[in-house]
Amino acid sequence: MGILNINDDSFSGDGRLDAGWALGRAAELVAAGADIVDVGGESARTNRAAVNEDEEWMRIAPVLRGFREIRAAPRDPEQVFPPLLSVNTWRTRVAERALDAGCDLLNDMGALPTDAHARLCAAHGAALLVMHSRGEPKVPQTHVRYPDVMDELESFFASRIALALAAGLPREAIILDPGIDFAKQTGDNLRIFRDLSRLLHFGRPILLPVSRKGMIGRVLGIENPADRDAGTVACIVAGALRGASVFRVHNVPAARLALRTLEAVGH
Repeated sequence: MGILNINDDSFSGDGRLDAGWALGRAAELVAAGADIVDVGGESARTNRAAVNEDEEWMRIAPVLRGFREIRAAPRDPEQVFPPLLSVNTWRTRVAERALDAGCDLLNDMGALPTDAHARLCAAHGAALLVMHSRGEPKVPQTHVRYPDVMDELESFFASRIALALAAGLPREAIILDPGIDFAKQTGDNLRIFRDLSRLLHFGRPILLPVSRKGMIGRVLGIENPADRDAGTVACIVAGALRGASVFRVHNVPAARLALRTLEAVGH
């Protein structure tokens, strides 16, 4: 899953408020081997003001509408092609408009507090990515502590899967995201990597959105997110060995080559 930030305040400094640039960047991600392109118009950073839903939609709409016109060929026979289109939002009205525009996947960082997004995805035949977090999006949750973060994740996903199924969303349309760096301490994040396989009993794909995250910076002492790709690759390999199957990344070529090498050497 290649990251496409259409904003000017992404933590990794890789976004722009430019639809033409964004469509070009989407084409680059596809050519590099992305199976999914994840489009977002607002940074998740809590030290930046939230944008309103009209502004968020204005940023992403040209890319959602123009995505299917991207001219590219599959990078290899294993690439999902044509690639899937994902929208990264927690606002219901933006999600609805994006699904109306043909998005295949709703990447919801809002932690599914109600069944609204599950109902939307069911109605549109789209998939739903359920991310673990606590509290409102865009509000700092650095104070949150868990007696056992894995117990918390198992309880959370059990309840959210039940909520989504009751709303009519098929089980095969659900993807799980443990929410690295969202309402978690560094120790919580590392524990998730060590015990990620505990989530496999839900029988759903696990996505790891670890690319250039603050956790890597804290472990390695690297302040600039753009310099964290080596740590990102290490986390991708660790996650793959423990059952993760989708990886949300900035550097698609590095992630793709790491996974191909892992497959070649066996695990």
